[in-house]
Amino acid sequence: MENKQEKNPRIAYGAALLELARSNRSVVALDADLCASTQSVQIENNLPAQYFEMGIGEANMVSAAAGLALCGKIPFVHSFAVFVTGRAFDQIRQGVCLPNLNVKIVGSSAGLSDFGDGATHQCFEDIATMRTLPHMTVLAPVDALEVTKAVRVAAELEGPVYIRLNRNDMPILTEPGAPFEVGKPLILAEGKDVAICVNGITACMGLKARELLEKQGVSARVVNFSTIKPLDEAAVRSALSGVRALVTAEEHSVIGGLGSAILECLSESPLPAARVGIADCYGQSAHDYEQLLEHYGLTPGAIERAALKISGK
Repeated sequence: MENKQEKNPRIAYGAALLELARSNRSVVALDADLCASTQSVQIENNLPAQYFEMGIGEANMVSAAAGLALCGKIPFVHSFAVFVTGRAFDQIRQGVCLPNLNVKIVGSSAGLSDFGDGATHQCFEDIATMRTLPHMTVLAPVDALEVTKAVRVAAELEGPVYIRLNRNDMPILTEPGAPFEVGKPLILAEGKDVAICVNGITACMGLKARELLEKQGVSARVVNFSTIKPLDEAAVRSALSGVRALVTAEEHSVIGGLGSAILECLSESPLPAARVGIADCYGQSAHDYEQLLEHYGLTPGAIERAALKISGK
């Protein structure tokens, strides 16, 4: 699929949340002093009665959101992924997931995308921690179009939802009418030898790796997993049907993320698999995003090499 344009997923998120909040006054936004970055500022500027600035206090913000949910509101809470899933983990676990409250958690600047601020602001473990929690739905939209759909889907779901957002511009890889169904993967490109399973920024890498593999006689199918939890096992098996091996690629630790979720789903009838992701380590600062992606082995070439190795080529 040809990339038509690039768009920032945070901007798309803010616009989608504002549209949702205008149509549903039960929707409220809470932020931990990062509204300009997370784009909840669009609610603050346009619908101030539906906005709560909580200061640098993610734990208190999540607890307040739980109270709002008990009052019939649909709270969306915002911070950088590393802070909202780390500082507030206990409150998410005990105050939101255990009672299965209708709180939506938005982790912005996930993965390496906050390239300038280094290890303290880069989060590779958020999917792993969120998917371990009972009742939690975990979404990682692939582009701005899916971000818009994810906001609407999250509001319609009853119960906790975690939405993972990248900080930087990303190519548009899906069509406006493409389905966004929780638990079901979306095939971005067909192929028969190996499946490349991706989400977020690695989707465009997977498509480029497919082109490289085609030149070497390997037919690669690229499958997007914008839902990490729950996974519809039948839909996953259908999307991967017929291939001889698979590669997972993610901007997340290789421990507990997309690769782990897919292999767990296929555990009763596994395929030969290789995982491309971030090793068991912390991040670091850099001059630009691409520099970090290259350093941590998140490139089309890395996916190509993994596919060649696992397919015996």
